[in-house]
Amino acid sequence: PRLFAGEQAYIFQHPDRRVIFAIPYEERFTLVGTTDIPVAHEPHEVAITADEIAYLCEAVSRYFAAPVTPASVVWTYSGVRPLHDDGKSDPSAITRDYVLEFDANGAPALSVYGGKITTYRRLAEHAMEKLAPFFPGLKPAWTERGTLPGGDLGAASVADFAAGLAGAYPGLDRALLAAYARRYGSRTRDLVGDAKSMADLGEHFGGALHAREVDWLLREEWAETPEDVLWRRTKRGLHLPPGGQETLALWMSRRRAA
Repeated sequence: PRLFAGEQAYIFQHPDRRVIFAIPYEERFTLVGTTDIPVAHEPHEVAITADEIAYLCEAVSRYFAAPVTPASVVWTYSGVRPLHDDGKSDPSAITRDYVLEFDANGAPALSVYGGKITTYRRLAEHAMEKLAPFFPGLKPAWTERGTLPGGDLGAASVADFAAGLAGAYPGLDRALLAAYARRYGSRTRDLVGDAKSMADLGEHFGGALHAREVDWLLREEWAETPEDVLWRRTKRGLHLPPGGQETLALWMSRRRAA
């Protein structure tokens, strides 16, 4: 649950010289991270350990007035970050930069090592620069000026856009429309469609998750399972009441059968 007021994030220096952050998350929570340990098993089996949870709780407790304990944790997630092996024994010391290796002997082959979502666009441009000689018809790089789906709001901020939605859909909850604006941007109008009232959004699973949004995720965002909907496309799983995931799973099963 939320550890501090305000929209600011904090970065803390731990005694072992690693950096820990605390970030406002999903309005009612604080995201605390991260750890860095090598993974030797299958990536899909990765999960945070009790030692890592204790480490993070102890780290942030040094800075907040109220101590944070493992019992405070309501949800965890883990991911595997691919790093280029530069011979460093400490995972924290391995470079976070991506490395491109190009082999033009025979069929041209480009191997990408490392990389992360915050640099994906530049990585893609650098990759295309390596490949450009083999595709003489390529157009110049354009992604710096492009928008992601839903990002074409013009000069309006997300808050301005949400206010416009509230005026266009007076029968819908303003907080819900603001949440849609944050998640889907200009595509919110396609999601909401002809809904005039909250009842038009279909079954409510709790946590401000309605059937119309689930339908949208199944149709437009390639969601397949309740976990896709609740955790991979949204974080509504943090807000569902007990039994909410089971209710959603049953609804999705019936939808597929139909």
